Amino acid sequence: MPSAVSGGSRIRTNTPAENAYNALQASSTNIALRQLRLSTGKRINSAADDVAGYITSRSLLARNGALKAALGAVGEAESVTNIAQDAFDNINNLLTSIKDAAATASSGALGTNEKVALAQSAYRFAQQIQTIVDSTVFGGRQLLDGGFSGDFVIGFNASNSLLTLAVDLTTQVSSTNFNIDGVFLTAVTNNSNFAGVTGLDLNSLSSISSSSLGIFDISNIPTTLTSLAAALDNVNKVASYLGGVTNRLASQTDSLKSQITNYNAAISRIQDADVATEQLELVKAQFLQQTSIITLTQANQSPQEYLQLFR
Repeated sequence: MPSAVSGGSRIRTNTPAENAYNALQASSTNIALRQLRLSTGKRINSAADDVAGYITSRSLLARNGALKAALGAVGEAESVTNIAQDAFDNINNLLTSIKDAAATASSGALGTNEKVALAQSAYRFAQQIQTIVDSTVFGGRQLLDGGFSGDFVIGFNASNSLLTLAVDLTTQVSSTNFNIDGVFLTAVTNNSNFAGVTGLDLNSLSSISSSSLGIFDISNIPTTLTSLAAALDNVNKVASYLGGVTNRLASQTDSLKSQITNYNAAISRIQDADVATEQLELVKAQFLQQTSIITLTQANQSPQEYLQLFR
């Protein structure tokens, strides 16, 4: 802290000039600091500006980056579930048509040729199910062929928990399948365990003929209808579960957006400059700089006055 000490009549040591010079240096440094904060918009431009604030803000920035990445992962997981749900809606409609064809074939009023025609029509629906399975793709990977499994970091908590989505309709669907770590779903028409129903092979519809009605034979119709009903139920269960996962992901999206906003606000309070305050401080420092220059000029004139004693 400078003190108001004069040099008396001494000219070798000009204390007032030194004080004025030090004040000029301080005000110039303060001006440079305010100009830096105003130009960058940041109160903390280096760790030296605020040691504790620097650590806190960097930690918050790192967490915020993870949350933004998690938000992207949640969006991709939502895309997977939405695409799969749409596919299951179509599969449901096609299975219903197949079941309707089987129910119609159970009528004793129909002849063999009519039943074969119904079977061939149902087979076309089965082929379309396979087409849907083959064309339901995300990121170059088929979602419904039994081989898809994806891990999504959804920023669940500080440990960045994973949500795993997998699909396999050939697996028996039961309450034990429904857990937060997996969605089991696949549809393949040439599989003998279609939609979790053992022995249900939609590909066998193509082999029905007037000499062998197969699963459309009057003795097999009850089993066929029961199996198709079970397949429909399983497809609907998984679609419903996917809908629940979608709702959860939508909630997580809202939560992540809120967290990101709050983290941004916290970072701003610590790191960002208050432009109005910095401008006021800049004007104050500029004023002190000018007065320091004037004072320094006056202090440097004092030794000249003592030289008058030698005249």
